[in-house]
Amino acid sequence: MVNKREYEKTHPWLSFRLDLTRAPGPMWLWLGQASALCWSLGATPVSPETRNKMHRLWLAKGVSATTAIEGNTLTEEQVRAQIDGELEVPQSHAYLQTEVQNILDACSETLEQVRAGQVPDLSVDLIKNFNHRVLNGLEEFLEDGAVPGEISERNVVVAKYRGAPRRDCEYLLQRLVDWINDDIPDDWPGIQGGEVVMALIKSAVAHLYIAWIHPFGDGNGRTARLIEFLLLMRAGVPSPAAHLLSNHYNETRLRYYQELKDASGTGGDVFPFLQYAFEGFVGGLIRQMGDVQGEHMQLVWQSYVHERIEGERATVTWKRRRAIARALAGISRPVSKREISELTPAIAKLYGDKSDKAVARDLSKLVQLGLLRRDGKGYRASTEKLLDFLPVVNDQAAIQVKRSLSKRGTS
Repeated sequence: MVNKREYEKTHPWLSFRLDLTRAPGPMWLWLGQASALCWSLGATPVSPETRNKMHRLWLAKGVSATTAIEGNTLTEEQVRAQIDGELEVPQSHAYLQTEVQNILDACSETLEQVRAGQVPDLSVDLIKNFNHRVLNGLEEFLEDGAVPGEISERNVVVAKYRGAPRRDCEYLLQRLVDWINDDIPDDWPGIQGGEVVMALIKSAVAHLYIAWIHPFGDGNGRTARLIEFLLLMRAGVPSPAAHLLSNHYNETRLRYYQELKDASGTGGDVFPFLQYAFEGFVGGLIRQMGDVQGEHMQLVWQSYVHERIEGERATVTWKRRRAIARALAGISRPVSKREISELTPAIAKLYGDKSDKAVARDLSKLVQLGLLRRDGKGYRASTEKLLDFLPVVNDQAAIQVKRSLSKRGTS
């Protein structure tokens, strides 16, 4: 008779099995949307400025979320300053800055590995290394007995949850690694070729198992979220999107903790947590695609403006009117006539010593061409005309997208 390990009695939900035939239908819908949106986000070119803006914004959001969940009080704006090397904090807050920099360094290393095509497989040593990086330089602030990168010798209790037996932790981590690294686990049939789908399932499951095993004396949550980031990046998820799970957990922190608690309290039913995670992931992807669509709408608007006033191409008048129509497309409020001539430095230079009559003639002509419209005492770009260029779709989701674009214009 084979002796059972202690965890099999105390933590029977650590089964390293997942019967996907029991997954609820909505979960597959979220995964399908996630896969399609990841493909669109990764395959749609944007300007270097937008690409860098999205990278910096979502890196800051991801790092801020990963640390904020654990009580770090630095704001997202401060994290962006840290990314730029410009953050200065009082000495009493230096440990918060160290915690943020640790996560930044770990994410940056993963990004460089992706660029070099040398993303490592998950391993026990890598999990320990993530934990060491998370806690490095914070030793004096750690829980009693916690050593960066080492499995705790003391029982770990978070709230009322007790981590797996210490003697089993190394074994459990290896079981987890073997399970996650298996290309298609035996109990996950029928999803060959769905790299993003597989990665999302594996990353969320790995997150749960690290939380359940709780091998380290401190930093388990941050370690789990770094594992998620690695697995998503390795599967080809665009870098801004790879931060979305951490951001979702932080934005819905109370529910995040409740879902973690319920997953073990129900004896290992992971599907509610997975569905919660994937729904948030898709919501974040839609926000990111909105930024990309905004840039493409701006390009289409510029082309439309050029086409409408092409006859005046060689004149200074045309340059003024084109500049006004393009500039107003990026402003969400009505702009008064007296503001027009100083809307941008380029427009101010084009008007020079022109009178108010020149401004009035330009505005009147742009309204006549359908490029501007009156709104109260001001003017707006008629960017809603771009909605006519979209396909006719009898679909409520598409209608909502059109309404959203109409409200925000191309800004």
